[in-house]
Amino acid sequence: MRAALLLVPCLALAQSADSRLIDVPPGADGSAQVPLTVIKGARPGPALGLVAGNHGYEYPPILALERLRAELDPKQIRGTVYMVHIANVPAFLGRSPFVNPVDGKNLNRVYPGRKDGTLSERIAWVITNEVIEQSDALLDLHGGDANESLRPYVYQTVTGKADIDAKTAALARATLFDHIVIDRDRPSDPAKSIYCANTATTRGKPAVTVESGYLGTRDAAAVDRHVRAVLNVMKYLGMLEGKAEESDHPVVLDPAEILESPATGVMFPQVERGQTVEKGALLAYITDFFGRRIADIRAPFAGEVLYIIGTPPVNKGNPAVFVGAVKH
Repeated sequence: MRAALLLVPCLALAQSADSRLIDVPPGADGSAQVPLTVIKGARPGPALGLVAGNHGYEYPPILALERLRAELDPKQIRGTVYMVHIANVPAFLGRSPFVNPVDGKNLNRVYPGRKDGTLSERIAWVITNEVIEQSDALLDLHGGDANESLRPYVYQTVTGKADIDAKTAALARATLFDHIVIDRDRPSDPAKSIYCANTATTRGKPAVTVESGYLGTRDAAAVDRHVRAVLNVMKYLGMLEGKAEESDHPVVLDPAEILESPATGVMFPQVERGQTVEKGALLAYITDFFGRRIADIRAPFAGEVLYIIGTPPVNKGNPAVFVGAVKH
């Protein structure tokens, strides 16, 4: 039995779609703008936040929101949609994987941000106040970055609080993704939430992180998967007419572990995204810059490869492979 989100509807709103650039407060490291569309439906209902481009090299969610902005009809919507098209514009324009090239920080590691912080922290502060605080539920939309060969999955945070956990689990299933990664290690302090989706969860709002796309490509199938997830979530929340589809026995992965590279050098993957592996299986090996093998990465348990670095460069301590154990 799926848990109802029981969101409190917002007040009646005039139907409209407003797209604008939100100024990030200036600082010593410059400024930026966040492209935001607010779609106010013809009838009252919940508010859904959609954030793409926390990592600017992850293109499918960015393209999906551009498409959704054109296709969503305010007259058919109950409630409000807050749509951040590209959270990290400096990383997007700079083609920078993971980090903002201005301050070298990962935007999805500095939430809820600070008004007087570095540029990434100020961007997070704007999104927290303009979108997360205004929303009743949130989807943080991601895909495999420039070096990540990734199969689609959704993160479902477990906090230990029955009410928010039930709502988050229901939201994860409403995305229709066939793999759900259980995440038990997110911070619980709203002032130190770190991650975008976690910033909503620590404020009592259901939120999930959706992953679809690989190796920084435009991948049309990944774009479609994001669009389908958003539309089905909107039906699930009662924001669109029609019955939401139900997940068909999604694979639940618990535990899941990100394996860091033990060395700096050239990485040679030995498995592919989505591949099932046994405990101890060789996932990748690393050579130095002369081709001498210096390290191996092996599976800590039997499971499925959710992503693996698909380009040669690798740095010691950086994520290299993500493996999840199938929960039976």
